[in-house]
Amino acid sequence: MHSPTIAADYCGSPRPAPARPREITACRHDHLTAHLRATGLGAIADLGFIGLDDNADPDADPTVITGYKAARNRPLTPGQKLSNPVLAAVRAPVEHGFAHLKNWRVLTKLRTDPKSATALAGPCWC
Repeated sequence: MHSPTIAADYCGSPRPAPARPREITACRHDHLTAHLRATGLGAIADLGFIGLDDNADPDADPTVITGYKAARNRPLTPGQKLSNPVLAAVRAPVEHGFAHLKNWRVLTKLRTDPKSATALAGPCWC
């Protein structure tokens, strides 16, 4: 998932993380959930980010929403089976957008000159 990494850059977390750890480790290192809560934002993530949202209050809105993963001894409930395709449908356009950005090498250019973000990413949102 690319959104938490991009959101971490947007929220002002220091990048790059040391030694290219897994994305969930980098998000924990940069305290991404705290940054998202502070700005009132949230993220929809893939199954690699299960457990990232460490909010102790069970009644609070989740900051990072992930799908559900079945275990050998714990199959998915019918509700979980229904929610996974809905989350996938929400994530698909975003993932396609990031694929276009990577293909066009916009993110590399954006890293070298952040002032040109609107001019570089403008055509991607059409």
